[in-house]
Amino acid sequence: MATVLGTYAWALLVEHEAGLRVDSVVQAVVIASALGRVQRLFDRADRLLACAVLPCAAAGGTELSTLIQRHPLAGDAVFVLGVAGAIWVRRFGARATRAGTLVVLPLIAVLVVPGGAPPVSGHTGTVWAAATALVAVAWGAVLTRTAQRTGLVARPPSARVTTATRAPHRWMPPSSRMALQMAAALTAAFAIGRNLWPDHWAWVVLTAFLVCSGARSRGDVLVKGAWRTLGAAAGTVVATAVSGLFGPRSDTAVVLIFVVLAVATWLRELSYAYWAACVTAVLSLLYDWFGQSPGDLLHTRLAGIAVGAVLGVTASWLVLPIRTEAVIRARTAAALSGLGEMMETDWRDAPAVRMAQARFTYRVDQLAAVTAPMRILAALPAPGALSSRRHPDHFTIRSVTTLRHCVGPVDELARAIRAAPDALTSDPVVTQRRHRLAAHALTVRRAIGRRPAPPAAAGATPSERPPTTGGAAPPNQSVLATVPVLAALDEIDTQLDVLSPLFDPSPVSTSGTTAAAAR
Repeated sequence: MATVLGTYAWALLVEHEAGLRVDSVVQAVVIASALGRVQRLFDRADRLLACAVLPCAAAGGTELSTLIQRHPLAGDAVFVLGVAGAIWVRRFGARATRAGTLVVLPLIAVLVVPGGAPPVSGHTGTVWAAATALVAVAWGAVLTRTAQRTGLVARPPSARVTTATRAPHRWMPPSSRMALQMAAALTAAFAIGRNLWPDHWAWVVLTAFLVCSGARSRGDVLVKGAWRTLGAAAGTVVATAVSGLFGPRSDTAVVLIFVVLAVATWLRELSYAYWAACVTAVLSLLYDWFGQSPGDLLHTRLAGIAVGAVLGVTASWLVLPIRTEAVIRARTAAALSGLGEMMETDWRDAPAVRMAQARFTYRVDQLAAVTAPMRILAALPAPGALSSRRHPDHFTIRSVTTLRHCVGPVDELARAIRAAPDALTSDPVVTQRRHRLAAHALTVRRAIGRRPAPPAAAGATPSERPPTTGGAAPPNQSVLATVPVLAALDEIDTQLDVLSPLFDPSPVSTSGTTAAAAR
């Protein structure tokens, strides 16, 4: 919110001194509110990239707003291509993904300004939009760095932790599928919105964008679409009940907008429904500030939100859908890859051990984010025929729970390695055990990919674990370091024994499909 308020103050000053219109201020607030959240993951290179990308995108967003009002068909096409292109570039890695996110921010601001507000005209508004975006990046960078240095905000994981090796795709990568899904949803939203509600088409387009954006799979988009729709509808109803109390150009309404935006940012981590409700309330208050009666538009907004949500979910399910099972398999395999890296790295190399530990923990968290919507679907009642087909714990709940049980032993293992790396590296029992564990993890990864186990690991069974050294050896430093390590390795191996049958092709072929919602 400090980023938002600082950018807002600058935008007000520019609006007054340069004679711009109020939509320039709205664009600045929209960009700063989203930037304040995404910039927490930026490193130095990302911030330099933002200084180049965001001003250009803000200038383009200003020109696009004018184009949409003067030439709607051409403006709609440019909007769809811009958003879809920003998603498509994700195929080039994490840094390209963040650049694409920055490009989208000014485009969304085009949908926020009510249709009755005239756009900024001339090159002056475009230049100032770019300057304001640059100020937002610089001001946000100063605040974020200060908060990280003082401990108020956690430092983001490094790019080496978050960057994963991308497996080759047989046909089309997920980013291309998501881009096509978004293009289909936005095209339908523009067509339906402009024909049914010519003056308020933006509600349909904005909801379709929110439902499709960031959806990792069909199950994910179904749950998020429901939360966003319910939250947006609730926010519209509540804001309609209170916004009429202030009237057009009310300073009280402006203060309330920032208060609600702060609450939305706080509650976002709990559920996206809170974020959708608060942001929709902010938009309703903004429309009231522009003089559009909330009561008269209540039914139109609710209908537009419902139509946009249906379009977003339909596009994600029918246009080259991304199956939840495939996403979970990929995320689980990535976590096991990090676990194998932990076993195979040189334990005398402390930075390499810390990096492997951080990668494994990060990838388990990423798996948990994917499987979270499936927990909600599993808790919902279903008719008998559908319930008999639904086994969400087969790939979702049990897989992430099992890997989460490995996080504690991996942390214990990392601490023991840091305490006595030489003793553990020279111990033959520990060396044999960790090599066996690496082979076990590789076997499970190959089962996830429906590939046969490698010959060296195909005959391994849990009963072949070498005995521990506890009790027989004197309590010297080597044994004191070895015992907790062997215990941690045993616990991880046990969890892999639990995980392996979940991806065994035999039960998959006979037990039916996964969750109906996931597929």
